[in-house]
Amino acid sequence: MARFTKENVPSFSAEVYQNKFLPEGAEEVNAIVTVTSTGGGTSGGVPLVSDASGVHSAGRVSASRAAVVIMVDCSGSMNYPEAKLRNAGEATAAAVDTLHDGVSFAVVAGTHKVREIYPGDGRLAVAGEETRSAAKTALRGLTAGGGTAISTWLRCADRLLATSEAPIKHGVLLTDGKNEHEEPVELRTALEECAGRFTCDARGVGTDWEVREVTSIASALLGTADIVADSEGLAEDFTRMMAEAMGKEVADVNLRLWTPQGAEIRYVKQVAPTVEDLSARRTDTGPRTGDYPTGSWGDESRDYHVCVRVPAASVGQEMLAARISLTRPQPDGTSPSLAQGLIKAVWTDDVAAGTTLNPQVAHYTGQAELARVIQQGLELRKSGDEDGATSKLGRAVQLASASGNEDTAKLLAKVVDVVDAAAGTVRLKARVTDADEMTLETRSTKTVRVKK
Repeated sequence: MARFTKENVPSFSAEVYQNKFLPEGAEEVNAIVTVTSTGGGTSGGVPLVSDASGVHSAGRVSASRAAVVIMVDCSGSMNYPEAKLRNAGEATAAAVDTLHDGVSFAVVAGTHKVREIYPGDGRLAVAGEETRSAAKTALRGLTAGGGTAISTWLRCADRLLATSEAPIKHGVLLTDGKNEHEEPVELRTALEECAGRFTCDARGVGTDWEVREVTSIASALLGTADIVADSEGLAEDFTRMMAEAMGKEVADVNLRLWTPQGAEIRYVKQVAPTVEDLSARRTDTGPRTGDYPTGSWGDESRDYHVCVRVPAASVGQEMLAARISLTRPQPDGTSPSLAQGLIKAVWTDDVAAGTTLNPQVAHYTGQAELARVIQQGLELRKSGDEDGATSKLGRAVQLASASGNEDTAKLLAKVVDVVDAAAGTVRLKARVTDADEMTLETRSTKTVRVKK
């Protein structure tokens, strides 16, 4: 029987990249913080004590490292084309097969309401040979019909995951249509309720769903979002997504920032592997101290852009602009530091030193702009403003080329004809498929790492 030991727990490190020198009177300090966790392995979970069927009875579950709920869209549109629902069921079965032994799990079907497919009755099953087989049998009975109200799916997942004491709680959500059978405020409220309780990866299948709805789910719940234009590709995507979820070993890690008197955090953004603004998610935890959620971690590395406003100072003065810590709350109420880093400021009259932009800061400033101008360009294109769309998407091509973001450059080339990438000269394509446009929009926030 596998056991989760201290040797499985990742160790964290934080590296700060910045130009600490500022010209006299400057008030803004920028830094890229690279956070890396290593040594966690991918144990995913340990077996639990359960009944002969492998299903937990009512009450709270204990001992598992992970709990997962898979939410499958079963609205009427999943019948068109006919293969879509079958492919969704097979993809879910593939995800169930990827679960590690001992992981708690459930599968629910979502329409304008929600129905538990397996194991049912508000319970979670424990992944093992028998329960995987039973879940796959239940999936073969999936039928489509009804509307779409995603808030009910998320609340059901939250209730199920709340029965588990597993530290890693994860959802997977698949939809093929717009959230038409409830008011937008219902989804926003559900996301607010679920935020911090579990992470969730969201996938849109086909091209009849709203990109902003799917990406808002992933953003609020610190997961990933993507498009699977052809349902034939669902099984591969679900298998990969679940394998990544099984690699998470530490949950609820926060980026904690302390600033001295007179300084304040302007913004905090994750900039790799995707752009995600965390500024509004700050929770004050003490005098001049605040936490920003980063979700669950396995063996991986992420980059964060921290911008600090500091009091203007004269040449020769130095100050600590911010102290960075990685923390994780413990049952006893403490939040020990997992890693630390410092952001500094030194005012100088050396023009070259004070005006040089750190390469990491420059790179990720460009990547954040790249995501922004793609979204703006596509919005202008939809509204019929061809000149504005051409300008924005041309700038996107220029930024993608300069930063070496080849994946985004290839997606842009399906929307515009590139005349001169370095100059950002493009022409809008006369015909663009919905799949190509939605893929570019959905993946616009994916970035490339700076070459150190």
